[in-house]
Amino acid sequence: MKFRTLGKTGFNISEVSLGTWQLGGKWGEPFDAKDAAETLAAAYESGVNYFDTADIYQDGHSEHAVGEFLKQHPDVHYSTKIGRKLEPHTPASYTKENLTTFVESSLKNMGVEALDLVLLHCPPTSVYYDPTVFWTLDELKKAGKIQNYGVSVERVEEAEKALQFDISAVEIIFNMFRLRPAEHFFTEAQAANVGILARVPLASGLLSGKYTLATTFGKDDHRTYNRDGAAFDKGETFSGVDFATGVKAADELKHRLGTDNLADMALRYILMYTAVSTVIPGASKPEQITANAQAAELPAFTEDQMAIVQDIYNTYIKNPVEYLW
Repeated sequence: MKFRTLGKTGFNISEVSLGTWQLGGKWGEPFDAKDAAETLAAAYESGVNYFDTADIYQDGHSEHAVGEFLKQHPDVHYSTKIGRKLEPHTPASYTKENLTTFVESSLKNMGVEALDLVLLHCPPTSVYYDPTVFWTLDELKKAGKIQNYGVSVERVEEAEKALQFDISAVEIIFNMFRLRPAEHFFTEAQAANVGILARVPLASGLLSGKYTLATTFGKDDHRTYNRDGAAFDKGETFSGVDFATGVKAADELKHRLGTDNLADMALRYILMYTAVSTVIPGASKPEQITANAQAAELPAFTEDQMAIVQDIYNTYIKNPVEYLW
């Protein structure tokens, strides 16, 4: 495993990390503490030293599992996200009182005195235009409750706006089907010494190359119920790509790149960008993160391979995905 610095945090983190939305069970399934612990252990044994969680993942069980793991492995770093507990999830709800309550809850759930990195969890766009939200995070940092803060975003414009504040990292969707962040934002983030956490790296599994038009998902899986954004931003599901189009594009990627293991190549592709601090694929089982961790060891993409990805993106994905996010 190779390591990169996560922006202003100074944390030296693994190029492949672990996203814990699915920790302890697939989307919509009950949480399994044993599976969660084994998945975290497998990640660590594979060289992974960074976990990304959120207060709403598995109703707090994900945070708790990561916190328990930290007790035995204090060298591990992590981010946790806050804000999606708000009902309603509106800009007006991003108050000092609510944000402080969320941070205190995460501190208790994880059993730590200060949180490594807190990210606002995809707040409404207008929140990025409200400096009082970020001033609250500054106060929590001065109080020693959090060491660093940043944002998890839906859109490039939100990421660019957040750079005016004292953020340490941005978590953003970036993968073979979502290339726009690399056009300008990555350069701006590097200039500001802001780390990049590349989320949804496999486009909800499309970039595993294993799906067909006949593939189905459980009724409580967002890949079933959120394809049109019924529950949250549709860009979270398949990176906003129409499923049939995504299957076709993934099949062409496999053919033109000459691989049956598109998932590993999709992760390695993201690491071609030096602005990216780490890529954070999810895993619900130990063997998944063990396989994902191996992607960092693959050879660098050639110029021809990079051009193939760009060509397929331009042909199948760019319109309308690039213009929406």
